[in-house]
Amino acid sequence: MRRLAPALTALAVALALTACVGPFARGGDTLTVYSGRNPNLVDPVLDRFTEETGIEVERRYGGTAELAAQILEEGGRTRADVFFAQDAGALGALAKADRFADLGPLVDAVADRYRADDGSWVGVSGRARVIAYNDRKIREADVPDSVLDLTGPQWRSRVGFAPTNASFQAFVTGMRVLRGEERTERWLRDFQQNDAQEYDSNVAVLEAVERGEVDLGLINHYYWFEKAKEVGADELHVQVKFLAGADPGALVNVAGVGVLKGTKRDADARRLVSFLLERKAQTYFRDVTFEYPLAAGVTPFEGLPPLSDVAGPQIDLADLDTLDETLALLEKTGVT
Repeated sequence: MRRLAPALTALAVALALTACVGPFARGGDTLTVYSGRNPNLVDPVLDRFTEETGIEVERRYGGTAELAAQILEEGGRTRADVFFAQDAGALGALAKADRFADLGPLVDAVADRYRADDGSWVGVSGRARVIAYNDRKIREADVPDSVLDLTGPQWRSRVGFAPTNASFQAFVTGMRVLRGEERTERWLRDFQQNDAQEYDSNVAVLEAVERGEVDLGLINHYYWFEKAKEVGADELHVQVKFLAGADPGALVNVAGVGVLKGTKRDADARRLVSFLLERKAQTYFRDVTFEYPLAAGVTPFEGLPPLSDVAGPQIDLADLDTLDETLALLEKTGVT
């Protein structure tokens, strides 16, 4: 709970949000999913699941951290049967609180590094951190091979980032886990003092690089592919560079699911987990969201390097649950 303390302050907001979606009755006629993923993204998948299985799904949407905090607050009385999280940190927090049931052989469909060691949750899709760059102003060969180099004087005022974005915060959490508090704090201070340019979102960072407003930007890989699909790859001057696997800037995070302990719809919940790992759903995440499929032998979207080539640093993704420490550090260093 301590690790999700900031999210608890927003619990009232999450509770108010749920009031808008109607009554829930755990163990009733529907499977209840708490989803920290966007409704526009998740609804088509859950609709398809209902079509194929006949299992009705009630959806409760909100921020991943807020919903995780709500599940912890509700304890054994939670209405959730399944938690579909945007990032591994929230899944790790609930696993450490012993809120998930063991998924057993279901997790075997996904590589070890993208699932919980104890089988409590499993990744569904993956996303890699990359450096976006403007190809009119800089060659790929001149893009730094590490985010640690972005504090150099040659990059002053030339780098864009979204400090309030969850993916940037997860990246900082990963750096804390990999490099320690002191090294991460020093990097954040140096990065801030190097006049890194702040934006509201990853999309805004991507567009700023495209315009040449900044030369480099820190984003997730799929934003570029979404833009390329929208306007055509040949029309873009923003490109992306995947960093070396050991670099903190190469973090590969996952969206994933866990089944709540005590659910009376355990069989249906596990059927949903299985469905999300099957070829149809995995192909959907590849072709619609341009994320990395993690199961069912589905190859990445055309143009994406194999996940094995961008596997990111060796890190237990469950350790990304220390978001409150990251938020405190971002505030302490003046980044937010």
